[in-house]
Amino acid sequence: MDVYCSKQHANNESNRFCTQCGEPLPLRVGQIVDNRYQIIRHLGQGGFGRTYLAEDLNQSQLQCVLKEFAPQVEEQQDLEKAKELFEREASVLKKLQHPQIPRLHTSLQVTMGNKDFFFLVQDYVDGDNYWDFLENRKTQGQTFSEEEVVKLLQMMLPVLSYIHSCNVVHRDISPDNIILRHSDHLPVLIDFGGVKQLPASKGFWFTQLGGIRTILGKKGYAPEEQLRQGKAFPSSDLYSFAVTTLVLLTGQEPQRLYDSYQGTWRWGEQIKVSSKIEAVLKKMLAYKPSDRYQKADDVLKDLQSYTPTVNSAKTAKPTKPIKTGMTKLKTMVVAPGGKRVKTLVGKLHNKTQVVAQALPLPVWLRPFAVSLISTSVIVLTLAGTWAVVNAVIHAVSSISLPTISLPKNPEDSDSPQKPTVSNKENRGNQIISRRQQLEIPEVFFTQMVNQDFYTKNPDAKGRILTSNSEDTALRNEWFAIADDLLNKLERANLSTSVRRKLGNYSARDYDNWRRQAQAGQFGEYTIEQLNKDTNKKFDRLFPGQRHENEKLDKQTLGQIWYAFAADQVGKLESAN
Repeated sequence: MDVYCSKQHANNESNRFCTQCGEPLPLRVGQIVDNRYQIIRHLGQGGFGRTYLAEDLNQSQLQCVLKEFAPQVEEQQDLEKAKELFEREASVLKKLQHPQIPRLHTSLQVTMGNKDFFFLVQDYVDGDNYWDFLENRKTQGQTFSEEEVVKLLQMMLPVLSYIHSCNVVHRDISPDNIILRHSDHLPVLIDFGGVKQLPASKGFWFTQLGGIRTILGKKGYAPEEQLRQGKAFPSSDLYSFAVTTLVLLTGQEPQRLYDSYQGTWRWGEQIKVSSKIEAVLKKMLAYKPSDRYQKADDVLKDLQSYTPTVNSAKTAKPTKPIKTGMTKLKTMVVAPGGKRVKTLVGKLHNKTQVVAQALPLPVWLRPFAVSLISTSVIVLTLAGTWAVVNAVIHAVSSISLPTISLPKNPEDSDSPQKPTVSNKENRGNQIISRRQQLEIPEVFFTQMVNQDFYTKNPDAKGRILTSNSEDTALRNEWFAIADDLLNKLERANLSTSVRRKLGNYSARDYDNWRRQAQAGQFGEYTIEQLNKDTNKKFDRLFPGQRHENEKLDKQTLGQIWYAFAADQVGKLESAN
């Protein structure tokens, strides 16, 4: 069976590097590493290698993250240096014991294809990273409010204080290396163990800090002493964290916020914050390390006197308040340390799976508050009152969620003849539970239901569904569409791995299947037979959806077609 790199070069499955371009090749789904960790899916890719979700077969199928370190070097001395760096990073991670840092389970050295490969096994963090949050909000014309970034600072600075006390500098703080964990709404700092690689001819460039070696950070986020001189201090992390907050506030990349000619940040232009927060961020962003805060605790002290102002919140247009319950929504984890990729759903990051957001709300609210993708700003979109804005801020920062008392709608009556909010939430919870059990990605599922709903109710597009009695029929219709989709996907009897990938299939998958068929890997089974069998199964469950000379929507029905084909390919591979 051939394995393909990102440039679609075909390689023998025993290869670990592409024979044409040298790119490290991905591990196969189902492959078992070290006779213990079975690959579930590919999460992301960074300079050090790839990141995978895996099952620990020795721990009652516990899920964990397998971070591969695949140094692309030829010289033995470079490989030895790589091993030394890997071992040092692993030893640092073993020392770090903090609830907002993924716990290191173990480090592995595995021989595959006559070469040594190194892996870090860490906790699986169920949540979404802040770059995804930002991208989702930008689709709604919004970014993070000043209060939200202050809360993020207050929740993350103690983590930096801890790692600095352990004589560790993270050196790669950015929005995609901070995940909001769903279970407790705490931000988690990730990507400590990913040693970045340089071209093989240059070996590895590392710096010394108190006996701990650190690597370069991201351009724009890392300060000059780190990028140009290879030095890193605790204040270097504070600098990167300040840049991260500016990006979240503005939705702009660092290069657009910094005037390289003047050597100044664009305060008052793209960057508009209160004078208090501007003073704190300016000190964190000082050019000289000695002019910055030297400790994270010092930043926290200056933030203690911060008082939020209504004007600093970037909210959507006020709408009629809605009484809602809070339901925890389970979504997929973003790849720790992965580069930014584009997926089929919207403009996202490179080579990692898109994720939905973690702010919990009843599922029936989503199609009307967001356009097909994100639920990350739904409360901001629905609410014009400052009390609800505070609720979002508290949810993001893990402060206990306040109870919002709003006037009862007629439907909220205690009369048993009328439906109650809890009834709606129960039905929404049932849909969420079924989707989770089937492991269908939330982003794809919501988009699929929304498309069907809006097709049947074009006048509802762009409006906000309320809990008033006049919207009861629309709510019930959305629920019915969601239930029907789940029923069909259950009847399809797809494998778990196929369902997990819904929303991320592309023409590249089909090209791979065609090449496999042409190479005889499916025996006498041809690509034409695959098309015929897939069409037959698709038409049985989704009759009338395929039309002659018309292509299926690649993001919705097209994904289901690909899933049916992928499931058939999986059966063929098992049989051969």
